[in-house]
Amino acid sequence: MPKRVLTGTIVSDKTDKTVVVRVERRVKHPLYGKIIKRSKKYHAHDEGNEFKAGQVVRIEETRPISKLKTWRVLGAAEAGASPGPVEDKSAKSRPRKKAPEQAPETAEAETETAGA
Repeated sequence: MPKRVLTGTIVSDKTDKTVVVRVERRVKHPLYGKIIKRSKKYHAHDEGNEFKAGQVVRIEETRPISKLKTWRVLGAAEAGASPGPVEDKSAKSRPRKKAPEQAPETAEAETETAGA
């Protein structure tokens, strides 16, 4: 079975060889259908204390290292990497309605009546 890999933001690096990573995901509300954010914090092993709070990192599931730590930091995430699953694309795929253009003869008629 493959190991899970998640992307999140470090919220704390105060403990030795450990960082706390907040992973956000977008889910659709079961009743209302609105896309909402859900987050969870994971304690991850950082052997060299090289990552600081605010950095975006990738973490991988591993054997239990301590009571809370079952993840380890793989490294900093790429700048163009998506932090999680992509939200619902159905709204983006719908064609947009264009505003009706005003006919040229109507515009001329309005200017003639305004001047008279």
